[in-house]
Amino acid sequence: MPAVHKLLLEEALQDSPQTRSLLSVFEEDAGTLTDYTNQLLQSMQRVFGAQNEMSLATQQLSKQLLEYEKQNFALGKGDEEVIGTLQHFSKVLDELNSLHTLLANQMADRMVFPMIQFREKDLTEISTLKDIFGIASNEHDVSMAKYSRLPKRKENEKLKADVVAEVAYTRRKQHQASMQYYCALNALQYRKRVAMLEPMLGYMQAQVCFFRKGMDLVSKKMDSFLTSVSNMTQSIQAQLDSESDLMRLSQRDLLSVEDTVYMPDQDSANPPVNRTLIQKAGYLNIRNKTGLVTTAWDRLYFFTQGGNLMCQPRGAVAGGLVLDLDNSSVMAVECEDRRYCFQITSPTGKTSIILQAESKKEYEEWICALNNISRQIYLTDNPEAVAIRLNQTAIQAVTPVTSFEKRHESLQPERIKLGAAESPVVSTQKLPEAPPQPENLIAPGTPIQFDLMLPASEFMDQNRGGGGRRTNPFGETEEDSSSDSHDSLLQQVFAVRFLGSMAVRTGRSREVIYEAMRQVLAARAIHNIFRTSESHLMVTSSSLRLIDPQTQVTRISFQLQDVTQFAAHQENGRLMGFVVEGPGAGEDSEPTLSAFVFESNTEGEKICYTISLGKEITEAKKDPEALAQLMKSVPFTNDGKFLLLDTDPADAERSGARAQLESEA
Repeated sequence: MPAVHKLLLEEALQDSPQTRSLLSVFEEDAGTLTDYTNQLLQSMQRVFGAQNEMSLATQQLSKQLLEYEKQNFALGKGDEEVIGTLQHFSKVLDELNSLHTLLANQMADRMVFPMIQFREKDLTEISTLKDIFGIASNEHDVSMAKYSRLPKRKENEKLKADVVAEVAYTRRKQHQASMQYYCALNALQYRKRVAMLEPMLGYMQAQVCFFRKGMDLVSKKMDSFLTSVSNMTQSIQAQLDSESDLMRLSQRDLLSVEDTVYMPDQDSANPPVNRTLIQKAGYLNIRNKTGLVTTAWDRLYFFTQGGNLMCQPRGAVAGGLVLDLDNSSVMAVECEDRRYCFQITSPTGKTSIILQAESKKEYEEWICALNNISRQIYLTDNPEAVAIRLNQTAIQAVTPVTSFEKRHESLQPERIKLGAAESPVVSTQKLPEAPPQPENLIAPGTPIQFDLMLPASEFMDQNRGGGGRRTNPFGETEEDSSSDSHDSLLQQVFAVRFLGSMAVRTGRSREVIYEAMRQVLAARAIHNIFRTSESHLMVTSSSLRLIDPQTQVTRISFQLQDVTQFAAHQENGRLMGFVVEGPGAGEDSEPTLSAFVFESNTEGEKICYTISLGKEITEAKKDPEALAQLMKSVPFTNDGKFLLLDTDPADAERSGARAQLESEA
């Protein structure tokens, strides 16, 4: 060990410049030691704080491992093997926590406390003695200055004695302070070595104790436990790697498709339209009103559930009911500048929604699926088979007659069964005991007309140069103007959409209208004929006229006396139809019968009531007394026409009087 420098106590009294120079070196060394001690103590306190935090963190980790069993995972609780393993880990952490706590206490006692004691005792003592030595040295200098100023000639013995005594006192005081200061500085050279080594010795002894107890804790039993946990994690990792490989292969296969798959309206590369769906799901745009005339479109996920249409916003937990599809009507609509729009209307006509599909295929499949669900075929034992057969029956209903000549007769009973049981709307009313068969109402293979066209004779009359009816650009004719004058008592206009017409065999049964409705709706669904144009149906006391709302041109007109039957659908009140009798092809041939099917914006019963009232007026015109009685029983409007009431107690009393003229609907 090298020699330790020290201050000589013998030189303290003389206080020579050499002694003062050496003293300044010792003081500089003490100042450096003080600064280093403060920094070292901060590092030791940081180590102690980290160890203390380690103890608290280990305790918190142990508690958190036990909370795993109490977690309510969305995909079910964790497996029992993981729970048991984590509980065992928690016990091990509790034991480790006790070791960490013991280590923290030993660091506080053997490392931090000795360093604090050295700083507060030794270094503080050096600083205090330095201040005392400085004060004593100053006092000695002052007394020596007084002694040096004593006069030479007139000496005052008493003053001289006082000054000499003061010098002696201050010199003695300085001598004592300097010797104490020198002794403390000399001792500091030894104490600083002990102060640096003792805390680190205590730190290392605490660590050795910690590791020894840790080795006792990590025994062979702990080794076996850690080995089993390692094997379990490796097994799980192997399963993850295998599943990751499968997902990567699946992802590669799914991404290897053509770009047309991502295009919303590339139906040419997709499979054909499935018209027998009884379930459907996908994103649609729904139109919502945001003001009196403004609308907004929202993209939601729609799906069918039984007979209900549900929707679910993205991120929602569950879906909500949008509309009950039973007995509802579905058809395409023209909607602003958007494509692939269709409308769903409830049986009462009070609720309707407009939806937009992404592509033509989705658009057609949604309409077909919703129409299938509205027929309630999902309640049958084998709904998919029923949907296929219903689809085939609808195709047969619009197939030319020649295609039916080769059909096997064994298929006829099945088709008859479908025609009677699977109508567009399932009726809950009790059917007659012996309902007429479809072949007796409508001949198999009868073509269906989906657009209104004038007969050839009427077309020639309108375009004949002379001798015929005069026409003008506004669609008015002489006959129309004359007939309007006779219909001053009744003139009611309804907004309707023409669905189709077909030849029928009888015009005296309401079943023929129901069968025509079934075949027309089925044929429109099979052949993707969903668009309809709105017209105005004018009912007068002499005729039925279908008028173009834009040009006010009469598209087609029927005499009221030629209407043999009219009825509204039993369940879907917006559907109505009537049968018109026309002249035969020859003079001796039987008259022809045609059924016309419409969808109205209001109740079909109201149109039937108006037609019935027109027939009553026609019959009452033959008898002035009957006409006067009728005019008394029915209220009038301000312009002198019959007033049609939606709900009037008098309707129930008048229903019996009109039973012979009005068709049952």
